[in-house]
Amino acid sequence: MYNFDFVAPGSVAEAVEALKGEEALALGGGQTLLPTMKQRLAMPSALVRLAGIAEMQGVTSADGVLRVGGASTHATVAAEAGAYPALAALAGGIGDPAVRNRGTIGGSVANNDPAACYPSAVLASGAVVVTSAREIAADAYFDGLFGTVLEEGEIITAVRFPIPQAASYQKFEQPASRFALCGVFVAKFADGVRVAVTGAGNDGVFRWTEAEAALSADFSAGAIDPLNLPGEEMIADLHGSGKYRAHLAKILTIRAVKAC
Repeated sequence: MYNFDFVAPGSVAEAVEALKGEEALALGGGQTLLPTMKQRLAMPSALVRLAGIAEMQGVTSADGVLRVGGASTHATVAAEAGAYPALAALAGGIGDPAVRNRGTIGGSVANNDPAACYPSAVLASGAVVVTSAREIAADAYFDGLFGTVLEEGEIITAVRFPIPQAASYQKFEQPASRFALCGVFVAKFADGVRVAVTGAGNDGVFRWTEAEAALSADFSAGAIDPLNLPGEEMIADLHGSGKYRAHLAKILTIRAVKAC
C-alpha cells in the first residue's frame, strides 16, 4: 500500500464535498477498490468512506417499491429485502460471507462489473438509481463494460426497485470467484415482462427484448424454446465460448420462468 488520506463523512453532503478533492475516491465495501489499489492500478490521494452515512443505510418498502440504501451490504439486502424475495435471494448468493458482509449494493452498481449480479436486478426491475445529484432510470444508467452515466464525484445514495408480481434470478457461477458466468433476472409486472442478462454480453448487462416480448404474450417456459441469442455477441474467454454463454442465458431464462 501507500499513503493516502481517509475521510469518514457523516452525511451525503459532506461526502460530496470530500470527493471534490483531487484524486479522491468513494469507498463502499472496498471489494473491488482495495484489491485494485494493492495492485497499484488505482492510487487515490484520499478515500471517502460511505459506510458510516446513516441516510445511505437500510431497506424499506412502501407503495409497491423497495428502497435500498446505497451503503447497504449484500448481507443486509439478503436479510431485509423480504418484500422482494428474488432480490433478497440474489444478494444472498453473492460471493461468500466475507464479501456479503462488506460489499455494498451502491458499490456494485457503480462499478458495473460485467459479471456482477445486481445490474441484472436493476435492469430487469426497471429500478431507479438515486444519486447525490439526480435520479436515473435503469435503462439510461448502464453504459457498456464497467461503464455508467455517473459523473465525477456522484454518489449512489439509494436504489428504488418496483416490486414485480413475480420474479426470479438464476445464476450459473464461476466456482472460484462466484461471479456470474451467466445470470438471468426475470421480472413479471402487470404491464409486461423484463428480462436482463449479466455475465454474458460483450457490452455488459443487457435486456433480452425478444424474450420479454415472448413472455409478455405467454408467460411460460415454452415461450422461450424457439428463441436463441447470437453467440457472436456474447463474451468468449477461457471459461466459455460465446455460443456456450448464449445457451446458458436461454436455459437460465427458462429456469427463472419456471421458478416464478
